Amino acid sequence: MNFEFSQLGRELAGGSGIGELMEDLGHALAAGGDHLKMLGGGQPANIPEVNGLWHRRMEEIMAEPGALEKAVANYDPPRGNPAFISALAGLFRERFDWPVTDEHFAITAGGQTAFFFLFNLLAGPMPDGRRRKILLPLVPEYIGYANQGAFGDLFTAVPPQVEKTGPHEFKYRVDFDHLEITDDIAAICVSRPTNPTGNVLTDGEIQRLSELAKSHGIPLIIDNAYGAPFPNIIFSAATPVWDDHIILTLSLSKLGLPGTRTGIVVAHPEITRAVAEMSSVVGLANPNLGQAIVRPLLESGEVLRLATEVVQPFYREKSRQAIGWVEEAFGENFEYYIHRSEGALFLWLWFPGLPITAAELYERLKKRGVLVVPGHYFFFGLGDTPCSYRDECLRISYAMGEGAVREGVKILAEEVVKAWKHLEIKTS
Repeated sequence: MNFEFSQLGRELAGGSGIGELMEDLGHALAAGGDHLKMLGGGQPANIPEVNGLWHRRMEEIMAEPGALEKAVANYDPPRGNPAFISALAGLFRERFDWPVTDEHFAITAGGQTAFFFLFNLLAGPMPDGRRRKILLPLVPEYIGYANQGAFGDLFTAVPPQVEKTGPHEFKYRVDFDHLEITDDIAAICVSRPTNPTGNVLTDGEIQRLSELAKSHGIPLIIDNAYGAPFPNIIFSAATPVWDDHIILTLSLSKLGLPGTRTGIVVAHPEITRAVAEMSSVVGLANPNLGQAIVRPLLESGEVLRLATEVVQPFYREKSRQAIGWVEEAFGENFEYYIHRSEGALFLWLWFPGLPITAAELYERLKKRGVLVVPGHYFFFGLGDTPCSYRDECLRISYAMGEGAVREGVKILAEEVVKAWKHLEIKTS
């Protein structure tokens, strides 16, 4: 039988970069053993102190009469658990002096779902016949955005300024000189820290983007999946910000609870009401368990200590180690660059003039049991704008065990060097 899919069905089920990668990663994990070096994907590390806290919270929930039933046997309202939302609002009012009430929050089934709702709420075909887009002021940007449009491509993007900051280090900066807010722009969106690069937009860059958005009467969406105040996987100065025109998203995933699928939207009540309605249509209600586990940590402020004193130092050290292994594997004389590691779980590597594409490098590494993510997936929304280095970059995660990361980096270096040697042989 031949099934005919709708336009929406074709958009969502017609294949995507993130779908292909997650399928590939899933099969590799199912089939792989100790030989597999999982340096792709955004799986957070298992931090013993964090996992110990989750164990204690589950024991507390089990011991409290009726608490388990509330967490797993009842529906919460589509906006989210009222006590969890109240704890969030209280935390941001008391610790950050944000003028928020419970109405400024909505919970979703993970951050990915939040962005599907937000992008399609604000952009795409409009009732008056216009078609609006989301502006990415800096790419590469998170691969999970790319295929979120329910009715086709939603994005327009600006290549970054590339600043070399060391012999083997560089940093992307927003190119404000080429950033244009046209009438078809529905919102500006950035991730901070940026997935895939670990770039953290400075307070000054965020302020300029905020002012641009406000002056044009559009929202600034800040994806805070890795950022401050929690999970706070951020290694440079970055002030958490919010205002009526800012839509801030957070998540419990990188705090150490990816399986609970708990996303958080902080926005004007008109936006959060719409997100809650979309949650009710798509999924009735949102998962309860993550909210039940974390609520007391919000009420006490313990979540901030956990993020700052446990999660952040853990990943800072993982980043330092991984950079050291890259330097060791490639040496001083080989030309490569690492984006300055300012947060998140990744290193973004750039090999200028790489004689094979990053996609081909990915396939070669996969044959040797090393999974990474080729960089071209993260360059979207550029249209005809040239970006020569999109096929010279790749993302590796340093969240896995030390042995896997170190050996994976060693194999990566071997394959990159082999590609250059093969080119030299062909041209000699």
